[in-house]
Amino acid sequence: MRDVFPDLIAELTALLEDEGDRDLAICAWDLRLVDECGCGDDFCQSIRTADHPQGQPYGPGHRCVPLLPSKGMLILDVVDGRIMYIEILDRPPMHRQGSQP
Repeated sequence: MRDVFPDLIAELTALLEDEGDRDLAICAWDLRLVDECGCGDDFCQSIRTADHPQGQPYGPGHRCVPLLPSKGMLILDVVDGRIMYIEILDRPPMHRQGSQP
């Protein structure tokens, strides 16, 4: 994901470091883009970073990690130390690296 959305990864890494979650900050650097949310809501740009059946709970080992960005909301779904999903809400539109704004 750092090749596609480098600004997002840099922000996630910094926010996680600020929260004292160094392990997740390191994990954020190597996230892969599995799929976009696809809900169609204009305020949502959420990203799936690991395979998981849609509509199914994450189960044991799941924790929700809300971050404090300067704009909008960033919330991570983490299972056993692995970032599975990045909820990206009410933020300026993200542009893929190399695409025109």
